[in-house]
Amino acid sequence: MCFWVIFIFFKEVCNIFAWQQVYHLNKKANSTSNYQLNEDEIIKGCIDNDVHFQKLLYERFAPKMMGVSLRYCNSKMEAEDVLQDAFIKIFDKIGTFRKQGSFEGWIRKIVVYTALKSNDKRVKKFEPGDIENVKEQSFDATAISKIETKDLLKILQQLPEGYKTVFNLYAVEGYSHKEIGKMLKISEVTSRTQYSRAKQHLIKLLTKYGITRQ
Repeated sequence: MCFWVIFIFFKEVCNIFAWQQVYHLNKKANSTSNYQLNEDEIIKGCIDNDVHFQKLLYERFAPKMMGVSLRYCNSKMEAEDVLQDAFIKIFDKIGTFRKQGSFEGWIRKIVVYTALKSNDKRVKKFEPGDIENVKEQSFDATAISKIETKDLLKILQQLPEGYKTVFNLYAVEGYSHKEIGKMLKISEVTSRTQYSRAKQHLIKLLTKYGITRQ
């Protein structure tokens, strides 16, 4: 399994963890009426501050956005706080959505920025330095698939804050190092360095769980 495949695997793990172990939405929350309404109807209802439509929007997007929040936070409690703050912003700013791109992408960006703001309380600085060359790694896909979901999430959360933040923004969210530099107020080179070191750190963590390079 190539290293870039592991990035996608971690992303899906967080989403699965959020669905299965964090929110456990009941049948009523996932009612057919939620999905019969189209996106425009829900957005309009939220703009009108209709609590019913706000609830529908939350039920539709909260589980997936919890997966996003978990990747940036160190605990379920912190991730829930971030998610709550993010949805307050979403309801407040929903009238500014101009349909330039997907609505889910717009929501996701707010969740990410809210998580970054939360991280500011912990991340005092990013390590400067030259870009370190990290060779493409291959791992035993079968061994990785046998790790418990909660353990895979734990591996990601063990990354130092700076590494984890840049890793998430670049490998999972798809931002460029130039964009990350502007978001975090660091240089592009520092962003690349953090990403490189994050990969090296992940290799060490995976090794602890018996995942060896092929």
